[in-house]
Amino acid sequence: MIIPVECYFVLSALLFFIGVFGFVTRRNLIAMLISIELVLNAVDINFAAFNRLLYPGSMEGMFMTLFSIGVSAAESAVAIAIIINVYRNFRSDSVDSIKNMKW
Repeated sequence: MIIPVECYFVLSALLFFIGVFGFVTRRNLIAMLISIELVLNAVDINFAAFNRLLYPGSMEGMFMTLFSIGVSAAESAVAIAIIINVYRNFRSDSVDSIKNMKW
């Protein structure tokens, strides 16, 4: 049984809006990073779904998805390193603690 493409679009929209809501409402840096990853996963699902819908015989959307996953992994590594540095300096992982870094 083949899952319709519209189900992938609904899942992607749901993940996107959950990620945006989480990013806007959370004050914890780790929770904000997870929310950004949800948004990026929604984009990856869209790449794969549009590839299947528009060009069912080719793999360009899948390659873009793999490239995006690689970029997301590198972005997460850098973000976690920054969060660890913020925690070491301020003993907090809250966004409000970063306000001390302003000029």
